[in-house]
Amino acid sequence: MNSIILLSVLGLGNLFLGFLRSNRLLLPAAMLMLALVFGINLIDWNEGAQPFFNDMLVIDNFSVAFTGVVVLTTFLLLPFSQKYVRDGQANLAEYYSLLLFSLVGAVMMVAYNHLLMLFVGIETLSIAMYVLAGSDKRNLRSNEAALKYFLMGSFTTGILLFGIALVYGATGTFQLSQISFAVQNPINDSLQPMLYIGMLLMLVGMGFKVSAAPFHFWTPDVYEGTPTFFAAFMSTVVKAAGFAAFLKLMVQVFPAASAQGVWLPTLTAMCALTLLIGNVGAVAQTSVKRMLAYSSVSHAGYLLIGLVAFNGQLEGASANGIFFYSLAYSVATVAAFGVLKLVADQRQREDYNGLNGLAKTNPLLAFVMTVAMLSLAGIPLTGGFFGKFFIFSAAVENGYIGLVVFAVVMSMVSIYYYLRPIIAMYMRNTDVTTDEPIHVTSFQSAALFLLALLTMVLGVLPGLLSGIL
Repeated sequence: MNSIILLSVLGLGNLFLGFLRSNRLLLPAAMLMLALVFGINLIDWNEGAQPFFNDMLVIDNFSVAFTGVVVLTTFLLLPFSQKYVRDGQANLAEYYSLLLFSLVGAVMMVAYNHLLMLFVGIETLSIAMYVLAGSDKRNLRSNEAALKYFLMGSFTTGILLFGIALVYGATGTFQLSQISFAVQNPINDSLQPMLYIGMLLMLVGMGFKVSAAPFHFWTPDVYEGTPTFFAAFMSTVVKAAGFAAFLKLMVQVFPAASAQGVWLPTLTAMCALTLLIGNVGAVAQTSVKRMLAYSSVSHAGYLLIGLVAFNGQLEGASANGIFFYSLAYSVATVAAFGVLKLVADQRQREDYNGLNGLAKTNPLLAFVMTVAMLSLAGIPLTGGFFGKFFIFSAAVENGYIGLVVFAVVMSMVSIYYYLRPIIAMYMRNTDVTTDEPIHVTSFQSAALFLLALLTMVLGVLPGLLSGIL
């Protein structure tokens, strides 16, 4: 709860900093605010479940852990907004405040105990992202991305809300524990079809928020048109919060329905389709940014395996696997988007050729990008390897061996498109337009080094965080 209050107050305070007309103050101020929120959030660790707003919001270890992931991810992402500072971006204060307000929605999504609080959290997060997707107003691709995201997001929000309404109609409550009891002990069998349809509609709405197939079609176009800095936020923070909310819905609300074969088959099919479309789609891309968009879809598939294999509690192997995977994926993705943004800002290219010869001109950028690609591919000694290992282990323990074999095959496919940037950076020569070193500030270099270090630490010492839930 302290995190929500702080983020809201600091977001408003950051807007007033914009009146100073000095962008140089905004970046350190925003990072200081996030560091403060991260520290305050940790105070609630092991304090037990703390209910707020008539038990609509519950702060426990689960919510503290995922709040830490989204806040840390945003903190590590902010250094790559320095170009906005240097260029004197007039709306920088508003951008940072929108990020802080969107984090309020993310915290609500990981701490909700009431379906209406889930809806409020999703909308708080989504509305800020609709604005940020179209923040480059002079770019037609950014305008198109914002329009697509807004229209499709609004439509699926309506589907999610209709699903919540049907679940309420069948159970008579929005409270998670009471819905779970009503699902396991139905009073009127005639209301069961309404409940199942509501569950399916909620599955569609949540699937859109986490870019799961077949509700992923917006992802490549929106990521490509959205400014790279905000696309990175969308790919990490939104996905981590979305899966935390999805996990709560799966574990606390519909475990009985899963056992009855209502929810689980649909989720399993969605998982396999997401893995297939995400990995095969990424192979065909020539733009690194679109490749990362399809990569985001594929990683939603791996995280869905954790949902399929859940063991009925928020402190089990699946929850720990999803937490560790979300952290490892977020760190590696921020690193990849950070390098891509620095390259695109100077070379004005987002395709693989824009990375040609980067190892010669900027060894640090090439090294960080390599570590990020290897982690996303799940190569040993990186956080991504153990993220997949924990997810796959939980699935095998629960008997989903076929799904894990399919996921391993898709992981092998992913190696192809994750190696393409590495080949471009180390094995191809620069051309006339890409032979100058990329300008990287010492602040950004430190952030890149920290991201690479975190990725490798998670791969060498996974036990530090693998079982904290």
